[in-house]
Amino acid sequence: MKKMFSLLIWISYLALAAPAKSADFASVQLQQFPTLQPVSLQGLTNNKPTYVKLWASWCQPCLEQMPHFQQLQQSYGDKVNFVAINININEQRDAIRQVIQRFGLTMPVWLDQQGKIAVALGLVGTPMSVLINSQGQLVYTTHESDQALDSLLGKLAAGQQLPPADDTSISIAAQQQILAPFATGEHLLFFTASWCDWYLAESRPVMSAHCKQAQQGLNKLAAEFPKAHWQGVVNHLWTDDKALTDFIGLYQLKVPFQIDTGGVLFQHFNVREIPVLLKIKDGKIVTRITDFKDMAKVRLSVQQQSTSL
Repeated sequence: MKKMFSLLIWISYLALAAPAKSADFASVQLQQFPTLQPVSLQGLTNNKPTYVKLWASWCQPCLEQMPHFQQLQQSYGDKVNFVAINININEQRDAIRQVIQRFGLTMPVWLDQQGKIAVALGLVGTPMSVLINSQGQLVYTTHESDQALDSLLGKLAAGQQLPPADDTSISIAAQQQILAPFATGEHLLFFTASWCDWYLAESRPVMSAHCKQAQQGLNKLAAEFPKAHWQGVVNHLWTDDKALTDFIGLYQLKVPFQIDTGGVLFQHFNVREIPVLLKIKDGKIVTRITDFKDMAKVRLSVQQQSTSL
C-alpha cells in the first residue's frame, strides 16, 4: 500500500495536471496565517502572474519541495506573486509555524479553512503547484518541482502570456448530483482517509492512532444501528479504487464506502479533521462526532436527535 501511495504522488497524478474547477478560484475566501484575516487570490497585485503551492505540514514530499519553492520566490518574487496555501486537513498551527521557520519561507502563507480552494483548483494530492497567468487564468498544475515547472514559471516572469489550460472541471450539476443522496432523510456519514492510519504514523502519531481506533470500531458501531443509512467516505487525496479496496479489506468494513470525488463532500460538510462521524438530517448536520475513545458516548450521540435510528 505504501509503495502504491508513493507512486500515486510522484507518477500517477502527473497525468492529472488539471485546470481549475467551475468555481471562480480567484474569489474563494481564504485566511492569512497566523492572523486569520480574509484574503483571496483576486486581491493580489494586478498584472502579475501567480504561483500557488498547496501543501500540508505532515506531507513529506511537500517539505522536500519547500527549499526549491523558497528559492523560486527569491528569484522571481518581484515579478510573480507567490502564495503557500495550507490545505488545513488534520493540521496544527504550531506545525505550520515550524515549517515556515525551518525553511525561512518569505511568501504569504494562507489557510484553506473550508477546503474551497482545493475543490476549485482540482486538488488530487499534495504538493500541488499551480501557475496562473497575469490575466488570472490557470495555465499549469503539477505535483513535481522540476525543470518543466521552472521553465514555465520563467516564461511567466518574463512577461509571456501562456494560454489557459483546458477546463476539466466538476460541474455544478455534477457536484449537486454527488450531494443529492444526502439532501433528504437521515444519514450517518463516516469520513476518513485510506492512508490516515499509516501515513500519519510518524508525523501525527496521535491522529494515526485515532484513525485506527475509529476504523476498527466502525463495524460494531454500525451493527448497533442496522436501520441507519450508513455511508463511509474516504478523502480523494492520493486515493484510487485499489487503495479503497485495500483499505476496506484491511479493516473488513461492512459499511459501504466511496471516494469523495473532487473533495465535494469534504468541502460541503466542512470536514477538516478526520476521522469524523456526521449525522445528517435533510442535508443538515445535526451531530458531529470526532472523539471515538468512549464508544458509549458515541452511541449516545448517534441516538440523539434521531427519529428513525
